[in-house]
Amino acid sequence: MITGATAGIGAAFARRLAEEGYHLVLVARDDQRLAETAAELTTRYGVAVGILPADLATDEGCATVERRLADTSEPIDVLVNNAGISLNRSFVRSTVEDESRLLRLNVHAVLRLTLAALPGMTERRSGAVINVSSVAGFGPVMPGSTYSASKAWVTNFSESVAQSVRPAGVRVMALCPGYTRTEFHDRAGINTAKTPEWMWLRADDVVRDALRDLDRDRMVSVPDWKYKLVVFGLRHAPNRLWRAVARDTRGRTGRTEG
Repeated sequence: MITGATAGIGAAFARRLAEEGYHLVLVARDDQRLAETAAELTTRYGVAVGILPADLATDEGCATVERRLADTSEPIDVLVNNAGISLNRSFVRSTVEDESRLLRLNVHAVLRLTLAALPGMTERRSGAVINVSSVAGFGPVMPGSTYSASKAWVTNFSESVAQSVRPAGVRVMALCPGYTRTEFHDRAGINTAKTPEWMWLRADDVVRDALRDLDRDRMVSVPDWKYKLVVFGLRHAPNRLWRAVARDTRGRTGRTEG
């Protein structure tokens, strides 16, 4: 099962897992795009692809997906929690509604779906959960943005849960990519024109590295050597240094917001 499966990293996971012979359940809000994606994957790879339209920022949407995860007649072997959003405004200029939606999708849905999936996996003593986090979660590199805080939670949560279920033969991993070419930034209205080309990753490469790290039983996957260096710096450099070089200014109050 893959959430946020019709674009970007989610779509790349769908292609790669279908290529490996997995039957899929795709989750997203847009039922038309879900149907088109499912038909394309079935035609290309010959696997069964089910669709589950759901808005994971709502209780109803989460409940719909939880019921499918708990269905023992067709158990889910791999769950990819990929759905997430960012906001292109500072916290002090945001709204409770928008910030709550970010937390419900980036944090609350990850918690609920992971909790729905793990009991069956631990009982079967097999299975894996990949929670898509971000390099941004290793430090507040987006001044005034709550996105990095939400991803810090995802990474910490995944590492903690991974340790608890490892004895049962179940793997949980946080995937922490850097800038990746997807629809993500466009949907958030974030201008990436000044982001150097060398910083961008391909979604297919991110997924390849993630599945390799999952096979290696890693709890955290950081694709690409340059972002491994970034994470090392965020973890070990003096705070005043990485605060000085933080480039992402989407949340600063002293800028014009889109």
